[in-house]
Amino acid sequence: MGEAVEIFYPNHFCNGTTKNQPVDETHHQFDSWYEETIDEDLKWSFALKSVLYKGASEYQDIALLDTKRFGKVLVIDGKMQSAEVDEFIYHECLIHPSLLFHSNPKTMFIMGGGEGSAAREALRHKSIDEVVMCDIDEEVVNFCRRYLTVNRDAFCNKKLNLVINDAKAELEKRNEKFDIIVGDLADPVEGGPCYQLYTKSFYEKILKPKLNENGIFVTQAGPAGIFTHKEVFSSIYNTIRQVFKYVLAYTAHVPSFADTWGWVMASDQPFSIGAEEIDKRISERVDGELLYLNGSSFLSSATMNKTVYLSLLNETHVYTEENARFIPGHGLGNHL
Repeated sequence: MGEAVEIFYPNHFCNGTTKNQPVDETHHQFDSWYEETIDEDLKWSFALKSVLYKGASEYQDIALLDTKRFGKVLVIDGKMQSAEVDEFIYHECLIHPSLLFHSNPKTMFIMGGGEGSAAREALRHKSIDEVVMCDIDEEVVNFCRRYLTVNRDAFCNKKLNLVINDAKAELEKRNEKFDIIVGDLADPVEGGPCYQLYTKSFYEKILKPKLNENGIFVTQAGPAGIFTHKEVFSSIYNTIRQVFKYVLAYTAHVPSFADTWGWVMASDQPFSIGAEEIDKRISERVDGELLYLNGSSFLSSATMNKTVYLSLLNETHVYTEENARFIPGHGLGNHL
């Protein structure tokens, strides 16, 4: 959903002035806007209170914005990753379904997840003994530990094993297997660091062998709206379908993303529990109340509208390193 972070001021004058008016240094930060490209002919913008941080790590552009509507917003490679007021929707949908469908999950490996929100949600499950969070970008992790105070307890939890490494390399070298593996990765953008972790060869040769017998894999899968689901969502779904026996796609609207978002969950064991059992497991297994997810809403989220359903059914593209799909935008590697 964008390239670099673009900040605009009234009437699109980037120096914070309107024509023939002086700069008001005490006021201009409250009149600035963040703008993100959704597609070549569509942009999404919202008012800022201030830019808390803007810089670049070895791998990615990073920004933390304080917005009027969505609170603090983390932006990586010009694409919003999460917003303070509604990140619970994304992270509850990413983390809880796989843990609830598993009979007794003890271990989880999170690919990416540097902001700590995925680990925070996983650590709410009483059965979990260890969460390995593996992110390639130490600067992003340290940045989030400092600024995203909502996840401070998760970063200090003794059950969290934080690893700074490429997730592919880390999984390859580890001998143990996991009950749950999560892909909390940045969207596949051209030049970004993550697109190879959406490929069939990665899922088949590296990821799946690291799952326990009844293990479950789940990944975020990009925009899943009526106009955007063919960017990467349908392809990621079809790619995973080549590797696992049972594959379930589900979606939810995330207001700060200005779209419906998609996730794909997969296993070689069927997903066979109903809404009442999901609610029962939430009550028994999870500390505290979930804000978004319950049994009925999850089963509803796995029912696609006709257009998306047919796209998933008829999709033929399979992700490979040589034949990847990207959403609009470019990673830092594209600028080197």
